[in-house]
Amino acid sequence: MRVGLTGSIATGKSTVSSYLKQKGIAVIDADLVAREVVEPGGRAYDAVRAAFPEAFEEGRLVRPKLGQIIFQDSEKRQQLNQLMHPSIREQMLEAADAYERSGHTLVVFDIPLLLEGDWRNLFERVVVVYCPEGMQLKRLMQRNALSEAEAYARIQAQLGIEQKKELADDVFFNDGSLDSLYQQIDEWLLQYADR
Repeated sequence: MRVGLTGSIATGKSTVSSYLKQKGIAVIDADLVAREVVEPGGRAYDAVRAAFPEAFEEGRLVRPKLGQIIFQDSEKRQQLNQLMHPSIREQMLEAADAYERSGHTLVVFDIPLLLEGDWRNLFERVVVVYCPEGMQLKRLMQRNALSEAEAYARIQAQLGIEQKKELADDVFFNDGSLDSLYQQIDEWLLQYADR
């Protein structure tokens, strides 16, 4: 079974991914793949460098520079997504095939922009990691040392967490303790890990 895992920035999706990995679940991280495809020799490197040369230094992408460009300009963000998404998807699907060949019955795709893109049809279930937007804003400001305006701009660059919650097949509520979150994941795994 292939499952899409998503949330919004600073809702706790990485915490869920890490816990699933500890439990021996195959997890494919879109952020990691996104980094790989823009490394020299990666599938999207040439196209991204041609489109955003100001975000590169000495042949390597400088992610904070790229972030400054795309978080302020929705057209440039869309352009970047169009350049990168096909390469990311291809590499993730190849990884899933490899996990399944090696005997994994559950493969989780950790994709921040799953519901913003055209990913949903690839999965039997979509799981959203949720916390209220006010909590999300505070976490993001603390985690990334951002002003409220900067953090809010990043949150607004994605589909709202309330909307994501409505689109989910399953929701992990990350507005309490870690133990509570882990218990929700364990209960979910009992249902789906051996299907």
